[in-house]
Amino acid sequence: MQVDEIRQAYLDFFQNREHAVIPRANLVPHEDPTTLFTGSGMQPLLPYLLGQPHPKGGRLVNRQPCFRAEDVEEVGDNRHTTFFEMLGNWSLGDYFKSRQLEWFFRFLTEEVGLDPARLSVTVFAGDEDLGIPRDEESAEVWQSLFASVDITAETAYVGSDDDGGDRGIHAGERIFYYDGSKNWWSRVGEPSEMPEGEPGGPDSEVFFDFGTEHDPGYGTYCHPNCDCGRFLEIGNSVFMQYVKRADGFGELPQKNVDFGGGLERIAAAAADNPDVFKIDLIWPVIDALQSISGSRYEDEAESFRVIADHLRSAVFMATDGVTPSNSQQGYVLRRLVRRAVRHGLRIGIDQGVIERLAPVAMEVYQDSYPEIAQRQPEVIQLLQKEEAVFRQTIRKGIKEFDKLVGKAEPSANNTLTGEIIFKLYDTYGFPVELSFEEARKRDITIADDWKSVFEQEMQKQRDRSRTAAKGQFKGGLGGEGDIHRKYHTATHLMYRALREVLGNHVLQHGSNITDERLRFDFSHPDKLAEEEKHRIEELVNERIEKDLKVTSEELPTGEAFDRGAYGAFGDTYGDRVKVYSMDEENGENYSFEICGGPHVERTSELAEGGRRFKIKKEESSSAGVRRIKAVLE
Repeated sequence: MQVDEIRQAYLDFFQNREHAVIPRANLVPHEDPTTLFTGSGMQPLLPYLLGQPHPKGGRLVNRQPCFRAEDVEEVGDNRHTTFFEMLGNWSLGDYFKSRQLEWFFRFLTEEVGLDPARLSVTVFAGDEDLGIPRDEESAEVWQSLFASVDITAETAYVGSDDDGGDRGIHAGERIFYYDGSKNWWSRVGEPSEMPEGEPGGPDSEVFFDFGTEHDPGYGTYCHPNCDCGRFLEIGNSVFMQYVKRADGFGELPQKNVDFGGGLERIAAAAADNPDVFKIDLIWPVIDALQSISGSRYEDEAESFRVIADHLRSAVFMATDGVTPSNSQQGYVLRRLVRRAVRHGLRIGIDQGVIERLAPVAMEVYQDSYPEIAQRQPEVIQLLQKEEAVFRQTIRKGIKEFDKLVGKAEPSANNTLTGEIIFKLYDTYGFPVELSFEEARKRDITIADDWKSVFEQEMQKQRDRSRTAAKGQFKGGLGGEGDIHRKYHTATHLMYRALREVLGNHVLQHGSNITDERLRFDFSHPDKLAEEEKHRIEELVNERIEKDLKVTSEELPTGEAFDRGAYGAFGDTYGDRVKVYSMDEENGENYSFEICGGPHVERTSELAEGGRRFKIKKEESSSAGVRRIKAVLE
């Protein structure tokens, strides 16, 4: 089956079993500030799993695009991706273990056509110390299901991964008991880590056996949870069955099912190929890469996989409203685009990664996700701009590389040192990996101690920054005279106004004050429009006219941030910090910012002599960072 067919078959299968098909959630969770991205199909439904009634009833099904930033560095093997689609079905106080496991088994074997003899499952081994029994009910259901297709399924106690690696799989074993580190779900981890009142329960995972040779680098023996690649997890049924109480664990009055299955992985199992990048959702990008680069996938698999994966992630992020920046979701998107471009350079693509490949990545989704097609022009334009900015950084870096290292044949005089790598990185934004690439192209030696020297230079830079910051704050960022106090206070008002007008992605990247003006660097991807500058001026002048009282207090650093204090991006702080507040008449903090400089006592002092706040210049400071120069005149 093709991926689109599997996706639709899954929705139809559960819709025919009285499940309501619910829409997907945005890739950026708007109601959950604890995480940057939607990383599972369950995440948007957590309130309903915790007891809130769902308007569509107690049986739900959907497909959910997901992104997991923690997997960025894992991409490159044949199964890890940052972006994936999760097929999900839920029972909110309706059916439970027997029906859930049977339905998923029937879907895999009868709808998708997987050979049941290639399936293995895991169940919860229990926790005797906590009084939680092993999940024999799920094991018995699985034995019955395998027996229905004439397969005798023996059970085995594995315990932890290490134990599994020590014992391996014995003949006839197909149902494996693992402990709470693998087959238990709660929001906080294992059963022993759960606080009183926290719900959780056992889960049961299904694995497809590709029959590939075990890699002893992952342990002496293979088992379903082994990372060697022979077994691939394709679905997990979570049974929310228990609640932690003061005297142990008790049964929940409403038991829920939360199922999630990886669409790409199920498709790889259907194709009987452990390489998920060869499924028809991803292979078109790989194939286009082969044509554009002139390289073969088999020869450059890591770079091909990184580009294909990161483009899919970038396309969905941008479609769901993320723009490249230096913070939060925007930073992740920027990193993905730049990693894709870097790997493109590795395989000979010197330009047009987005222009030539993003349309291919989008085309395969346009029927299932119409919003991809609707926003294609603006998404491609946005991602192209980010690629162009990064390529300009690369061009500058290569010129400086040639100046610093030279183009001559290898010699003692043109070794790539840690000092040079740091200068390219720190001054020109040139990625460390590209310094290595350029050295390899020119057959230039890389110093053995490059890493320790690079880290020493990084530490020196941090120390210089801290010393400079202390000196600036001691002297009021240039002095402690009356005008410096006014400009310093105006900077705080402008910072808040920037966030109001442009968004909360705005973070301070630097500040400097003289007798004549203030200068402020901040994260923002685009040039400010005239109306945006006028609105920022209006907001600052309004707060000056309101005569806000300026107060300060010293707080523990953690408490300051917990209370919402702003700090300069990338700055490090001690145990305690000084925080300045500018309060509205209703008591609300208009500005609440960590700072060590001098300030006026009331904002009306900035207007003495008839002065008003005015932006004189707005320009680019560096990639993704803008600079404002403003005055009181």
